Amino acid sequence: MIKTFRGLLADGEQETIRLSTNNGMTGYKIKKFKAITNNPGGGNAEHVLKVWTREQSTIDNLVDFDNSELLAVGLATNAATGYSTFYNERIVFDNITFNQDIFITHFENHSTEACNYYLELEQVKLDLSEATVATLKDMRGSN
Repeated sequence: MIKTFRGLLADGEQETIRLSTNNGMTGYKIKKFKAITNNPGGGNAEHVLKVWTREQSTIDNLVDFDNSELLAVGLATNAATGYSTFYNERIVFDNITFNQDIFITHFENHSTEACNYYLELEQVKLDLSEATVATLKDMRGSN
């Protein structure tokens, strides 16, 4: 089963995607993560969106693949110089299964424009040992 989420994040905003269940036997993997600026063809913008296993106290544009809490990152740029150019890059660590809430952050490098996101998750059934491992990884902050 596929679950989809979409939203509009202001610069510096964080949104919680509620996924946790009472028994933790339902897991998720990210299948798609896309972003597009709220103002295509408008001013210059460079949006950095990240998906996390834990709530973030700092929202910035730094990307560190060694951080085990990072599930995906997206970059959407918009340049309005004579004609509009748009660039979109995203990287998803699709081998990670999680069963707790996840968090999406947005940081804009050049303005305060908002950015849209689209997130597609594949729902998977977990056996007891898989559910325990996924929950412990989330509690420890390691993948």
